[in-house]
Amino acid sequence: MTGKTTVPRAVVVGAGIVGLTTGLALRRAGFDVVVCEHAPEIRAAGAGLGLWANALAVFDELGIGDQVRAIGKPSEMHFHDPAGRLLDTPEFGAEDHRYLLVHRAKLNDQLADAVGRENIRLGTGFRAYEEHADHVTVRMSDGSSEDADVLVGADGAYSAVRAQLVPGFPAQEHPGHHAWRAVVPAAGVSVPRNRLILGSHGCRGGYVRTQDGSVYWLVNQFRSPPLTGTRRQQALERARFLEDQGEDRVLADLIESTPEELILHNQIMVVPPLPHWVSQRVALAGDSAHAMSPHITAGATLGIEDAAVLGHLLGSTGDVPAALAGYEAAQLPRYARVAELSAAVEHAPTPQEFAWHYAAFSHWMLTQRPLAQDRVGAFQ
Repeated sequence: MTGKTTVPRAVVVGAGIVGLTTGLALRRAGFDVVVCEHAPEIRAAGAGLGLWANALAVFDELGIGDQVRAIGKPSEMHFHDPAGRLLDTPEFGAEDHRYLLVHRAKLNDQLADAVGRENIRLGTGFRAYEEHADHVTVRMSDGSSEDADVLVGADGAYSAVRAQLVPGFPAQEHPGHHAWRAVVPAAGVSVPRNRLILGSHGCRGGYVRTQDGSVYWLVNQFRSPPLTGTRRQQALERARFLEDQGEDRVLADLIESTPEELILHNQIMVVPPLPHWVSQRVALAGDSAHAMSPHITAGATLGIEDAAVLGHLLGSTGDVPAALAGYEAAQLPRYARVAELSAAVEHAPTPQEFAWHYAAFSHWMLTQRPLAQDRVGAFQ
């Protein structure tokens, strides 16, 4: 393959945020890129998305930082108890709490434009790959095939690429962990401030105002009992553990005002730790490699880092196997540490300890970046 062309070629499976960022990073690294997506259109599951400074640094490096900031709202990750009291973490600085809130669909559209829609094949699912000494052949669900120097599976927690690369590691339920969320217009409900709340019965949630004046609300619960009722009823049942009777019922009012069809519910799925992420010419990125419980609200940011590391290493050498080996050597230990810090957050016995461990995680993530990809002024 590499002897037939002077331009290296990459196939990326998955046109979500991580897949599109990977496609953009590889294009900037000099690759001819095709992004394959089984869905018939560019779309994003979910609602609001938090991007931390390390993700914004990647977008700056890729030349789209200003455009991403234009669709986002600077926010801060501070937690309160159900009575509205701030759970302060004075050991950590303001920079450890700052993130940019964006709508997933808007970011996906922006990334698709940056990659070039002519480089994205919709309605084209992944079927299998065959590795050779100098290339990989990728076979698609429509019967077509592509020869490339490298294949990147960024196809999420249910990754078909992972199923072939690392068989026997399917996505698993995070038992009893459910999430409900929606983005709704603020009309009719007064939202004087953003609020993220740590309540009882394993419930966490809150609401934040978005860049366009809408409101993103979310509720999740660990160790949930069996679900009953509609999605709205399920969310309301958990919201009562997040707002004291004396507090304004902003969260409950937002849930009650949300049409049932706009409420998203998910049983949280996780990917167990993998023994490896790469072969000679195939690599995993994002949730396909490390989907974890979203209580650390950094899954997209960490996947965007994967894309940056791949772009950096593949762009700095013509030796694809060596670049992928370097990627795995950098990222596997990093995610082992992410898993440790995430578990400390999840199992924190009190709301105050949850807030402390969360700030400790974000501080580590922002100060221990892979390949020293540090940028000052990500929120400027």
